[in-house]
Amino acid sequence: MAKKATIYHNPKCSTSRQVLEMIGAAGYQPEVVEYLKAGWTKAQLKELFAAAGVSAREALRTRAPEAEALGLLEGKVSDAKLIDAMVAHPVLVERPFVVTAKGTLLARPKERVREIL
Repeated sequence: MAKKATIYHNPKCSTSRQVLEMIGAAGYQPEVVEYLKAGWTKAQLKELFAAAGVSAREALRTRAPEAEALGLLEGKVSDAKLIDAMVAHPVLVERPFVVTAKGTLLARPKERVREIL
């Protein structure tokens, strides 16, 4: 039986593509969730961030133009407001998040994925 992994993936992102390759090369059968198409729910993001041990601020893709346009780069913005923005604009979530039986993490830098493979 193949080892399972879930990757929250953006195929346009080179880091995300490289992590997906690393997962496959390690013998995992990845479930690929293209979150830009699928979107997020508040509960899903809260659960994912808690499992990965990151805050919404740490999971914010600060390089996304929407982050600045929505005023999310200011430190006083609450996690609740960040999560609301991430649900409305899925691109605001940093990528890729990876989930295996060994744990959940934000695979940045990409080599971090080895910690849970």
